[in-house]
Parts: sequence; structure tokens; C-alpha cells
Amino acid sequence: MVELNQIPHIDEIAHHGVFHGAAEKKPATFQERSASQNKIVPSLEEAIRRTGLRDGMTISFHHHFRNGDHIINQVVALLTKMGFRNLTLAPSSLSAVHAPLIEAIRSGVITHIETSGMRGELAEQVSRGLIDCPVVFRSHGGRASAIRSGELHIDVAFLGAPSCDPYGNANGYSRDDESGIACGSLGYARTDAKYADNVIIITNHLVPYPNAPWAIPEYDVDYVVLTDDIGDPKGIMSGATRYTKDPKELLIAKTAANVIEAAGYLYDGFSMQMGSGGASLATARFLRQKMLDRKIHCRFALGGITGQITAMHEEGLIDRILDVQSFDLDAALSLKNNHFHHQIGATYYASYLVDAAVNQLDFVILSALEIDTDFNVNVLTGSDGVIRGAVGGHPDTAEAASLSVVVAPLTRGRIPSIVKHVNTVVTPGEVVDVVVTDQGIAVNPRREDVREKLVAAGLPVFSIEHLQQRAEAIVGVPDPIRYKDRIVGVVMYRDNTIIDVVRQIDEDD
Repeated sequence: MVELNQIPHIDEIAHHGVFHGAAEKKPATFQERSASQNKIVPSLEEAIRRTGLRDGMTISFHHHFRNGDHIINQVVALLTKMGFRNLTLAPSSLSAVHAPLIEAIRSGVITHIETSGMRGELAEQVSRGLIDCPVVFRSHGGRASAIRSGELHIDVAFLGAPSCDPYGNANGYSRDDESGIACGSLGYARTDAKYADNVIIITNHLVPYPNAPWAIPEYDVDYVVLTDDIGDPKGIMSGATRYTKDPKELLIAKTAANVIEAAGYLYDGFSMQMGSGGASLATARFLRQKMLDRKIHCRFALGGITGQITAMHEEGLIDRILDVQSFDLDAALSLKNNHFHHQIGATYYASYLVDAAVNQLDFVILSALEIDTDFNVNVLTGSDGVIRGAVGGHPDTAEAASLSVVVAPLTRGRIPSIVKHVNTVVTPGEVVDVVVTDQGIAVNPRREDVREKLVAAGLPVFSIEHLQQRAEAIVGVPDPIRYKDRIVGVVMYRDNTIIDVVRQIDEDD
């Protein structure tokens, strides 16, 4: 055996002592080891006990199941039964299906929420003062950054997965079974899995080791729980992809495509991100035709992915897809079947702490509930002041993309989309370049270069004030929303600084 004092500069060399023998070999077969040494726990309750979860800790979930999610409600119901109190709920987003959380808040099981968005009855009750501590709303990139930096510390992550092996390799689809549900990319779950103190994978589909490819690797997973029900496929995919026939949305889409071309961002090898709304999807259709006519291709498409984007990929118009969230079944199947359709995590997607993929975007098409004359955008609260949306990746992409285009009808019913002041600032006006409506285009004065190109192309460019006044002339001036002083929500910008607050709506007569 070598003597340490015989090695020159031994004190400068990192070491752990002298080798004294290897660990004992285990002669068990792979099958035997898989049966005895896996991470499967007989019940969710047992998994929770093993994590050491205590009152006052933080639990997280992902929202890839969207309105078909059954995991959050099931877990919180069990935590209520087990007697937990004062928990912080930190899901990547919340949907209308999560109305049962209202009772958990009233009973003191959940006392704080940090998320990207909130909808349905839960959002309405929060807007009316349901929870004492204001809800913290973060962008997808901001949430990933907060988790990575430790600002949002997750004690236990409960992550639903449509497929998982006994050691915890989990994915949003299965290559071993064509049946069952699929949610596609688990991009938002990957950040939770990497940084949470304890990770529980909840699956309804256990497959043999290794579940390859995987979104979440086994070394980031502590426990695996098999259950009969993780979500409703109809809810997971509902309402995400909508091929509009609305003449107003088609006009907006056609104009947006013309804006991108005229501004010089439609060239061979460009990059883009599209939303999932009607006008955004229709914009992709018009861009596709321009690409065919000009014989150009897109190097990569980013973000939440729809079947329209995957169809263009399969057509050869898009080289690569970077998928942080699959919005429909076509996108989920494309992720499974297409070699150059990649799922990515939220950190890589949009975190300001790293050189994220959003920084490579030529343009992004974004929707809005409201835009004001300073180009500030609201995607979180409705015209009645009630929370009904999500920050999502809106400010992340608007800031990072070379050209950010916000599309919205000038009016929705009797409600103007262009206003003097938005109810809630989610994306600041300084990062919004162009607003496209059915009745004209407004260009941020910061982008005089773009305005000149659009005017030269003969596009209908007006001042944002003109569009606001036109909207007002059509529908009048809405009655101001009445708020109480109490703050029910805090809106964080992507760098996790506070950009605005949401106040409790005042319904007192």
C-alpha cells in the first residue's frame, strides 16, 4: 500500500485517505434489485411522512395538467386530513379546477400562495379577500430564478407524471404504453425537481426501468407513489388550441404577420415564440404562408407549443422546437415522436439568472387583457378587477425578444382593450414594441426604427393615444373599478422586484 508521505505535495492534493478496499459487491440480478431497492412507497401518506413535512413549510406542484389536474386537490385534501397547518402553496400556476383549495385556505391549512396565475372561483375569492397574506404572482422565468436563488425555497415538491419507473425517472408521456394520459413537456416541474428538498413523483403509469427518455431524472427524485388518477385528459388539453374563424382575430393575425415581415424579422433562420390564443395561432398560419412563398425556414420555435407549431416542424418549416409546455395532444405526441422536438426546463426557458433561450428570440407574439397608453400590459386581472389570468412568460419574452408584438382586439364587447391606465401592470411598457389591433397598429416611441419600416410598408400605424380614443369613442368610458385598501396580490417582475399590486375589489353598496 502506498505511503502518503511518499507523494510530493500531498498537502496540496485533495484526497480522502488511502484506499482500503472496495465496497461489497451485491450479486443480486437487475430484476431483484429493482424489486427491493426502488423508490416506490406504498401510499402518498407514507411518502409525506418520510419527507418530514411540517407545519409552516412550502409545497409545490406543476400545472402541466392545467384544468384536468387532480394532483393538487388530492394532496391538499390528504394534508388537511393529516392535520397540517400554515403551509405555503407554490404551484407553477392554478386553474379553475382548484376551487376546493378555498376550504383549505379557510381552515388554515394553506396560509400563503406563490404562483404564476389563478383562475375560476379560487381567483374570485382571493380577489374578494379570502387569504390574509397577499398572493405572490411571478413570471415563469421569475419563479425559476426565485427557486434557483433560494428566495422561494421548496420543502416538498409533489409532481404528477404520466409515466415513471420504480427509481423515479419520470416523463410527460410513455413509450411503453400508447394508452393513458399525456401532458407532454414537464418543463416547469423540472425546476422543482432539481431544487426541492424532497421530491415525490405521483404517477398512474409505472413502467420498467429505465423510463427513457425522461424529463426528470431519478437522482432528483426521493419517492414514487402509484395512484389510479392523476388527471383528466380532456381537461389537460381543453381550450388550448383554437383555430379561429373570427374575422376580427384573423385581421389582427394577418396584420401581425405583416408587421413582423416589414420590421425585418422574417428571414431565413429566424426564431420565434407564439401564444396559444386565437389571434396568435392565426398569426402562425399567415407566417407559414409567407415562409413558403419566400422559401425560408425558422431555426427554432420556443415556449408553450401547439399542434400548429409541430405541424410546421413536420412540414420542414421549423428546424427545432424547444418546448417548456405542451398545450395540446398534437404537441405532446410530437414531443414523443419527433427527434428535434425537445423539452426544456423553466430555468433554461426564461430565467434572468442564466443565458436563457428567450434571449435568442427574434420575435414573440403575445396577447393581452389590457394595454395602456404607456404600452403597459395587463394579463392578470379582468375589467372588473378580479384575478382571472396568469403572468406566465409574458414579461420574460417581451423583455428578451428583439421584437415583442402584443395582439388584442380594440374592444371586447363593451370593454376597451386600449385604456389610459391598465388595472395591473404585468409587463412594463418599455419592453413592448408593437401593439396590433383590428383597427390599427401602435408602435412604441422607443422603436422609431420599427415605426419607420411599418409606415414605409403602408401599414396602418397610429399613435397609441389615437387607438385609445377610438376605443373610447366606440364603447364609452367604463365605470372605474372600486377597490379597498387591502392588498390581495403582489406582482413580481421577472427579476423578482415588485412591479404592481392587486387590491381587494370593493363590492360594498
